[in-house]
Amino acid sequence: MIDAFRAAFQELIDSALAADPQRFGAAVGEVYGLAGQVPADEREIAVEALAPIFAGHHTVPGITADLMVVAGALVEIGTPAGPTGVEILRRLRESGAAAGVFLHAWDQTGGGAPPEPEEVTATDEERVAQVLGESAPAATMCWWTARRHGLAAKTMLSESDVRAAVCSDTTLRSELAPIARRLGQFLPEYREVEALLRMGEATSALVLDRASGRGFRVRFDGLGDNFQLHTLLADALIGAEGRGLAGERPDPRWVAAFRDADPVREADPVRGSWNLVAADGSWIWNEGVPADIPVFDGERLIVLEEQPYLRTWNAGRMHPHVVGSLDVLDELPPEEARAWWARISGAQSPAEAFGADPAADVAVEPGPEA
Repeated sequence: MIDAFRAAFQELIDSALAADPQRFGAAVGEVYGLAGQVPADEREIAVEALAPIFAGHHTVPGITADLMVVAGALVEIGTPAGPTGVEILRRLRESGAAAGVFLHAWDQTGGGAPPEPEEVTATDEERVAQVLGESAPAATMCWWTARRHGLAAKTMLSESDVRAAVCSDTTLRSELAPIARRLGQFLPEYREVEALLRMGEATSALVLDRASGRGFRVRFDGLGDNFQLHTLLADALIGAEGRGLAGERPDPRWVAAFRDADPVREADPVRGSWNLVAADGSWIWNEGVPADIPVFDGERLIVLEEQPYLRTWNAGRMHPHVVGSLDVLDELPPEEARAWWARISGAQSPAEAFGADPAADVAVEPGPEA
């Protein structure tokens, strides 16, 4: 079976380089049929072989987009993305920008909803050519492949290593963010790309507990919203199993659902443990994401305050295909904790946070779907 997979993948590459659509289509089907029957390290070698093909622009646009989808499909069954994941994001920087040019020209020539990428026609190309001239074919081609590029990109960004690599390249990240925002107006795949890029922006925080005066540095990854952050903080810090903070430990089923398990529908809603507050006293809303937490003296700072009212939400990850994690790196020495406390503000009152008193004593926040 390994030899058959190797032969099929080599045929995939050969037919892609030859721009032979009939051979290529057959090879894609063969690779899909065999991929689940070979070890992950064989698939990893195969995916890695695509990186120089993408980097060197060795295939025509349509086949390039389909190759990216193949790479994404292999990653979705547990194959490490490796350098190919980052290379797909680099290619998206180019093709996505050109797809944005198509959308701009579409707006300039009458506006309205653009065609679905798979349904773009020669007539559509003629329309944008009124603005783009000779560059219209390239921009139209990039819009035609945009959905496939987006599907592959969101899959690659679901991998922790790819997110870290992209976010460490500040130029690449800064160019991808507006592309995802623009294309996300019409293609939901890019809204997820934008969210996953933001996920990679925040991976650590300084946490101060008002009740005990203690402080901790935490590292996290794969957190799609602050509901997930809140629950995993409670698991890491409360009780003897955590770092000894007072409070009720979260149900293990909630924690598992926010890490890597499916939600358990029979479980009760998650109950909040604290009010999360920023250094300036403003509330950190559970509906937000960790990247929204303000940076104070070089660190994202979270103050754990007493809840002014009970909050509950459903257990489940915003991005079910992304594994979530949170670990305590260390506890601050008492002297350092006191120094931080001296520099931060008290929490806003509910009236200040809401602009008026909450209408009820108990608030049920929507959270992710269970």
